[in-house]
Amino acid sequence: MIDIALSNDPARARHGANSGQPLTRHDGPLKVTGRATYAADQRPEGLLHAALATATISRGRVVFLDVAAAKAQPGVVAVMTPADKPAIFVNPDVHDQPFNFCFQALQDDKVRYAGQPIAVVIAETLEAATEGAALLAPVYESLPPRAHLDAAESYTPPYVGIGHPAIAEKGDVEAGLKGAARAIDVTYETPAQYHNAMEPHVVVAAFEGGKLVVDTPTQGLAMTRARLAQIFALPPADVLVRSPFLGGGFGAKGLLSGPIVLGVMAAKMAGRPVKLVMTRTQLYGPFGHRQPTRQRLRLGVDGEGRLTALAHHAKIATSSFDDFYEGAADASHTLYASPAIRTSHEAVRLDTGTPLFMRAPGEASGSIALESAIDEIAAAAGIDPLQFRLLNYAETEPISGKPFSSKALRECFAQGAKAFGWAGRPLAPRQMRDKDGLLVGWGVGVATFPAVMFQGTARAVLKADGSGAVEATVHDMGQGALTAMAQIGADALALPLEKFELRSGTSESPDAGLAGGSGHTATAGLAIHNAGADALAKLAEIATQDPQSPLYGAGNAGLIARDGRLLRRDDETRGEPYAAILARAGLAEIVGEGSGAANADLQKQYAMHAHGAVFAEVKVDPDLGMVRASRIVGAFAAGRIINPRLVQSQYFGGMIWGLSFALHEEAVIDRRTGRIVNANLGEYYVPTNADVPPMQALLIEEHDPFVNALGIKGVGEIGVTGTAGAVANAVWHAMGVRPQRFPIRPEALM
Repeated sequence: MIDIALSNDPARARHGANSGQPLTRHDGPLKVTGRATYAADQRPEGLLHAALATATISRGRVVFLDVAAAKAQPGVVAVMTPADKPAIFVNPDVHDQPFNFCFQALQDDKVRYAGQPIAVVIAETLEAATEGAALLAPVYESLPPRAHLDAAESYTPPYVGIGHPAIAEKGDVEAGLKGAARAIDVTYETPAQYHNAMEPHVVVAAFEGGKLVVDTPTQGLAMTRARLAQIFALPPADVLVRSPFLGGGFGAKGLLSGPIVLGVMAAKMAGRPVKLVMTRTQLYGPFGHRQPTRQRLRLGVDGEGRLTALAHHAKIATSSFDDFYEGAADASHTLYASPAIRTSHEAVRLDTGTPLFMRAPGEASGSIALESAIDEIAAAAGIDPLQFRLLNYAETEPISGKPFSSKALRECFAQGAKAFGWAGRPLAPRQMRDKDGLLVGWGVGVATFPAVMFQGTARAVLKADGSGAVEATVHDMGQGALTAMAQIGADALALPLEKFELRSGTSESPDAGLAGGSGHTATAGLAIHNAGADALAKLAEIATQDPQSPLYGAGNAGLIARDGRLLRRDDETRGEPYAAILARAGLAEIVGEGSGAANADLQKQYAMHAHGAVFAEVKVDPDLGMVRASRIVGAFAAGRIINPRLVQSQYFGGMIWGLSFALHEEAVIDRRTGRIVNANLGEYYVPTNADVPPMQALLIEEHDPFVNALGIKGVGEIGVTGTAGAVANAVWHAMGVRPQRFPIRPEALM
């Protein structure tokens, strides 16, 4: 195969025609004009509607459902219960693979959490289905719920995250604390949080000639298809999943959930297409959430302010029926140099849905505690918190000792502090007021997130008219993936964007991997890049062996691809368009295949992370304890940037979420019943426009030759980390009161 030099070769890609450009979202006009079709927009002929009946207790069993009353409701076609349902071909109570979690599919009468589906009503109209579900009037035998971190016996979990050890350590922490000039022992608590994407979970399912067709928002088209095929004992080729657009995901739409399975079961039972759309309240349960934590941090420093020991212990929660453990304490693995570090976890089982992946799972909860503790020990040592972080800057990953593949955190500190004006910050709290008498505080937090990659594939096509296309399961949940992948794809084929098409949105496309862990651009992007390189190499081989081509005899690595043409490297005036090469060869198209995956050897050698520094200003009413963020500046280094406009948008979104973590977001649990009392967007507080201050996101240049061939790191989740801690630390600087429970409430500051 010809080793062809592309205009988007990794060594030159930073200056490519498309990559690196701040292009607007090419799907934007479809969305703002209402022409983008989401799953709930599908209306196949003969469509029925389904509604869930959900448990109002947290623990116990259903002893009676008034199925007769529901069936008597005009328009009701069928009622699906544990006693009357289609078969599925897996055990829903078995968690047999890392991403195959347990789910509820009416397998028995047991109630495991409030909001668990206990029946499905299928009807001609949504109104009839909803009324039928209400008429079921369930009767329960209930048990006392386990609804908080102290409600059950704790244990050491078998792992945290995806297979990481629950306990990790280096050095002698106790000796480091004992010998410290100053030490602190502090505890922080974070609440349960729930996804609230604009688009609710939905499934439109139909069996067509023995094949299953499903429209559902998913962050993993291929994985969803494989799981559905397994559950319904179908060949994967007989399952089609469509998801061209997602109205937000944040992790909740990464894995197949019980209600989506129930929607498919309903279609099978009714013999007609069925649409099942979750209500907002029904999202609080079966789709995962961020688990509550209680984190104890013990830190010691010597007389100069250098860390002598760091111990981070997290108490976390999972469900009564499955295992998912956020590695909150693992946040202390990567940021601060210390001769002794210990991270550990304990877990309890609660009567909730299983907590699952939620934007920066583990990192978000862990970083707000770590950054608060770092601020607290800096204050105890009498050192400016930014200077303290620089004093304890980790040149290698602290827990593993591996060098970083790249780390531009010092530059993040420098540029962020300059843009914020940090040099004017007084050391002591309660020193600044605005013209209205509000106390003003400034805080800093360090952001970090691992550079994740999955495995993905893509197919590239060069067509006879000189245009090109790439096919891959690209998932765009609002982050701009369709635009960024098109930029990578057009550069992969050395074409202008107007002559390029990105084909995606169905499980028929090559599997480009999961859109999660901030790894989608790196994974799918590398697969797309390699597919384009493969197609061009095949085209070059044809041209260099064709005596009629001006490229004939150019030899190995003798060509350059640029703007839809192949050119001789030794004489760029000699070349020809792709279309001419294909026409002479009598080919309608050339297809290239490519894959993308992490380099396992390099991952063993290097610690791979994105980094950032976030600076926040808050204003606090000294009499009422009311807090409002007044400005936030974040500076982030995340490798090669494909689209600065979209990346900046992701940083803004992450920083808003971090602000929400610190000041707004909490699922309030009634300990008597285990029910979430604010399972709606009226009382589950997230920042509105009025809560979001002026923000600035600085993109710090960083070149990483090891993280992957394109040098791409993820940006979707890092903004949450760092920001929450920066806001909390700013509140302390304003009031002189250290928040230890989040979100920060006025009464905690009074």
